[in-house]
Amino acid sequence: MKAGIHPEYKPASVTCACGNAITTMSTRGSFTVDVCSACHPFYTGRQRSLDTAGRVERFRKKYENIAKVDPKAVKAEKAAKAAKKKADKDAEDA
Repeated sequence: MKAGIHPEYKPASVTCACGNAITTMSTRGSFTVDVCSACHPFYTGRQRSLDTAGRVERFRKKYENIAKVDPKAVKAEKAAKAAKKKADKDAEDA
C-alpha cells in the first residue's frame, strides 16, 4: 500500500432513528440512518398496516355498474355472426 494517499480508517457509530446504535469502522466517521435491521419491516417481519379500505371501496364503487360479460355468450354471438355471414355468401354465389 502506498503511504499517505489513503483516508484514515477509524471507529464510527451508526445511529438509527429508532435508537439502535452500531459500532463499526469507517472513513466517513459517525452518522445517522433512518432505518436499520432492527426496525426494518423486511428483517423484523412486522409490516406497517396501511389503511387501504377507502381505496378498495372507491375502486368497487367505480366499477360496480359496468356490465359483466359472459364469455360463452360472446363466443356464441360470434359463431352466429359467422354462420349468418357464410349463409349470405352462399346465397350470393347461388
